[in-house]
Amino acid sequence: MTTREEELIERLMKENEEFLKAKQSHGELSKQLEELEKKPFLTPQEEMEIKIIKKKKLSFKDQMEKILIQYR
Repeated sequence: MTTREEELIERLMKENEEFLKAKQSHGELSKQLEELEKKPFLTPQEEMEIKIIKKKKLSFKDQMEKILIQYR
């Protein structure tokens, strides 16, 4: 990521509440996913939860990307 891109993200986190919420939610899901993936064995329920988390994370990432495109 370029410095300019990082600066834009920092600015959006301060100025754009939708971007900030999407970034925070994406981060929280990343932590949940990391915790689940640390487990040596996953139940079928946990495997399904991982799939759901990954889809939600992607949705937030897409939302952030759309906002970034508007500001570039």
